[in-house]
Amino acid sequence: MLRRHALAALLALAAAPLAHAAGVPFEQADFEAARRGGKPVLIMVHADWCPTCRKQAPAVEDLLKQSEFSGIQLLVVDFDMQEDVRKTFRVTKQSTLILFKGDKEVSRSTGETRPEAIAQMLRKAL
Repeated sequence: MLRRHALAALLALAAAPLAHAAGVPFEQADFEAARRGGKPVLIMVHADWCPTCRKQAPAVEDLLKQSEFSGIQLLVVDFDMQEDVRKTFRVTKQSTLILFKGDKEVSRSTGETRPEAIAQMLRKAL
């Protein structure tokens, strides 16, 4: 009986959509405007079903709330729905982070969930 309840709880958790980090959905116009304005941009390729993304998103969100990283704009690419954007950025896996400073890509990471490693990456755009 306990196993049945535990299994039901796990299935419900897996089926529930998870909110991604506090960014805005990727739109090309927003990306271009931020880059023209000299604002650092972090592209997060996210899938709600991805366990790595589920760990990565809160780490990114927490870091971007810190004053050190508050100037970085987060744009979230939906891995499943924005295939054209993924192709533009040459992304084949979810949980990919791409960091831009102006017109230049300064860092890229896939599968990283450790806040200290993500923070080190974000510092490259400051």
